[in-house]
Amino acid sequence: MSATLTPTREQQAPKPVLSGRRSGGEQYTVAVFVILPFVALLAAVPFAWGWGLGWADIGIAAGFYLVSSLGVTVGYHRYFTHGSFKAKRPLRIALALAGSLASQGSVVSWVADHRRHHAFSDREGDPHSPWLFGTSPLAIARGFWHAHMGWLFERDKTNAERFAPDLLADEDIQLVDRLFIPMTALTLGLPAVLGGLITMSWWGALTALFWAGFVRVGFLHHITWSVNSVCHMIGDRPYVSRDKAANFWPLAILSMGESWHNSHHADPTGARHGVRRGQIDISARVIWIFEKLGWASAVRWPRPERLAAKLASPAAG
Repeated sequence: MSATLTPTREQQAPKPVLSGRRSGGEQYTVAVFVILPFVALLAAVPFAWGWGLGWADIGIAAGFYLVSSLGVTVGYHRYFTHGSFKAKRPLRIALALAGSLASQGSVVSWVADHRRHHAFSDREGDPHSPWLFGTSPLAIARGFWHAHMGWLFERDKTNAERFAPDLLADEDIQLVDRLFIPMTALTLGLPAVLGGLITMSWWGALTALFWAGFVRVGFLHHITWSVNSVCHMIGDRPYVSRDKAANFWPLAILSMGESWHNSHHADPTGARHGVRRGQIDISARVIWIFEKLGWASAVRWPRPERLAAKLASPAAG
């Protein structure tokens, strides 16, 4: 009988938080896909006044916004990061593909970053906390920029072997992860194709590329980033969490329920973040539909007794 090998101290040690630094090409690509949609977003208002925007552009943009945002909120976040429910294989793959259409990073890198955020929330090691530089006015301004989008320009890469080993072991998800660049091209190119076909014109293709492609991606970027920045700075904190996550109701609809951020950090694996009466949570409703259709199971709906145990005192809110 062979002897059982005892793991060495090195084998037992946790894997490092970071796995290296982005190459120059990777860094350039990140900068392009952060800045270009943002520039398009800034140009959108004067561009819209008087020309260049039609119902076809609005419809295509709304459709792609709904699919790509839910791909992030239901797929990347609640399913892949936190395991809020179990999904059948076709749904799992579809959620990974839909999240890729948001151009916020591949599924593995996004999940690794977000799990690292929860592991070190608002402490050293959190990739995008606004509270890493102090509480002076200048430090808060610097923290807001860092949490909102500044962290994306840093070259350190979260170690997926430590934070997302389950996704690295999933062949389906690995394939989708490798398809991130083609999916990014698709999320910009397909609206242009649809716009051209609907209007039967090159001009319709160009305006759809602008509005339903670049502007839609840029707008969704800033909604998601606002959860990282705004929702860790201002809002209500009815539940106890170890960080400064807050519920910020003005973003609830556009973020598909993600801005009920204090509730989420108090109960990270919960499938519904808007846990109180009147708190709109579109992502939770979509998960409910998946459950009713039999595509999702073992959904972790919030339990009243668990929420009651996490209620903060009035002074702490």
